[in-house]
Amino acid sequence: MERKFKARCIDLETAGVNIIVLNKRDAEDMDLNAMDRVGVSVNDNEVMCVVDLTDTFVPPGTVGFFEEAYTQVNACDDDIVSLRPKDKPQSIQFIKQKLNGATHTDAEIHEIIDDLMKEELTDVELTAWISSIYIRGLSKEETVSLTKSIVDSGDTLNLHANAVFDKHCIGGVAGNRTTMLVVPIIAAAGLTIPKTSSRAITSPAGTADSMEVLAPVSLGKDDIESIVNRVKACIVWGGAVNLAAADDKLIRIRHPLSLDPRGMLLASILAKKKAVGANHVIIDIPVGEGAKIKTRKEAEELARHFNDLGDSLGMNIHSLLTNGDHPIGAAVGPAIEAREVMRILKGEKVSPELREKSLQLAGILLELGGVVGEGKGRDAAMSLVDSGKVLEKMKQIIGAQGGDPELRIEDIIIGPHSETVKSEVSGRIEHIDNQGISSVVRNAGAPVDKAAGMYLHVEEGDKVDVGDPLFTVYARSERKVDQAVEVYNERKPVRMSRIILEALH
Repeated sequence: MERKFKARCIDLETAGVNIIVLNKRDAEDMDLNAMDRVGVSVNDNEVMCVVDLTDTFVPPGTVGFFEEAYTQVNACDDDIVSLRPKDKPQSIQFIKQKLNGATHTDAEIHEIIDDLMKEELTDVELTAWISSIYIRGLSKEETVSLTKSIVDSGDTLNLHANAVFDKHCIGGVAGNRTTMLVVPIIAAAGLTIPKTSSRAITSPAGTADSMEVLAPVSLGKDDIESIVNRVKACIVWGGAVNLAAADDKLIRIRHPLSLDPRGMLLASILAKKKAVGANHVIIDIPVGEGAKIKTRKEAEELARHFNDLGDSLGMNIHSLLTNGDHPIGAAVGPAIEAREVMRILKGEKVSPELREKSLQLAGILLELGGVVGEGKGRDAAMSLVDSGKVLEKMKQIIGAQGGDPELRIEDIIIGPHSETVKSEVSGRIEHIDNQGISSVVRNAGAPVDKAAGMYLHVEEGDKVDVGDPLFTVYARSERKVDQAVEVYNERKPVRMSRIILEALH
């Protein structure tokens, strides 16, 4: 049964779900209930929507569109739209079977992802699917199918290179801006490395946030291909380009529930690498109290899964377990991290742990690429940095993406207001907690305010006396500085003869 209605926009968003509102009388006439599906069409443009019901909010003969549905249907107020009931997609049955412990076939996973991209599945149904994977897990074959389906859901890069390199960090470590050092090292060696990075979600800065201080990162597919084919590399925001498109939709569902099913995590990461054409990838897995992966056993298991999945996808994966107990580097926050990266590239003796970790990661990629023999990559990476070639390559990348390659370090704007927190006792720094540092910097305004940040004056194991500086926090206003310092002081445990910076939620 198809009926026509007059369109009306409801100026409210629904976080991506296509919802329409019908008067209950009209719904009864069409035998529709709340949460049923309907096809809504205007001028041959049909969109699947979920039905909500009202007694009074929408009068009979009118269909109310929430913002997302209104935009997709491309309707105007008072346009005549057609509604027809739609059956539930078969993929819902596949989701139910997974909840009961069944194993997905390749065709079933492809159909679920296809329905996801066509907006045929509701958030409730997608949450049920993600929960079923969280509970039941995915086999290796299912994970391979999911990875390929996610790749097929979006665009892929067309690059003039047979060997394409990439890196990924599992995350959870403050100040971990290795990408902005590894990418120009690899490109300076003549290898191709198109890096799509994320913005911060719960951290003070993502790689895309820090790189955006130096150059635009919201580039389209054609621009990325042109840049990489010219200068061998890019550092861009993955959210601006339609690569592995289904993954962003799944992350939107996963994030509020903090659900990261192992198979889905693996597929999410490697689909993005596959979409840029990468066939040599290093995975950085930080391990420790303040990282996402807490134990070495868990990290080794994850590394084994990455390597096995890479073999099935025709990708050479090398996983490196690194120290995730504390921040890597002294700078935390978008602008101050960008400044620290440029200081390292210019040869200044700052953030030695960040520099060394970056050399190790880049060295492994150089070995995978056959530039040097096994065990010689780290020194080769260091030679490239010391020669100035990596700084010049970074300037090329910045210029190609539309930034100023001659931007001076002192012109990178850091918050004009600051306060240095000093030690109240003499002792030794036993621990600097990643989550605590992130909380302080976010309260200073990062990542929304790129100028907000922190500079750590101490490392774990350092001895300090009363009055020695621990860190300096930077912000746009005195109020933000005070707010950040207050967060630190509220939860800072200081014990006799030692100082611990931790648990600053």
